[in-house]
Amino acid sequence: MAVENHLPSWTGKVTPHVLRHYCASQLYELGVDILAIQELLGHSWIATTMHYVHARNTRIEDAVARGQERAAQRWKGLLG
Repeated sequence: MAVENHLPSWTGKVTPHVLRHYCASQLYELGVDILAIQELLGHSWIATTMHYVHARNTRIEDAVARGQERAAQRWKGLLG
C-alpha cells in the first residue's frame, strides 16, 4: 500500500537501498543542500550522493516558480 502511494512508478522490490535513494531524492526536492544530504547518507564523494538523487523533470520550472513567489512576497511587503 505505501509503495503504491509514495513510489507509484517503482516496479522492483522495495529494499533499504531503494529507500535511501527515495529519501535522498525527497530531501533534494524539499530544498535540502546536496552537501547536507551527502553528510546524512555518509558518502565520502559528492558524486555518489548525486547518483542517489533522482530529480524530477520539472526541477527548473519549480525553481523559477519558487523564485517568483519570493519576489511577489518582497513586493507585497513594499506595497502593503
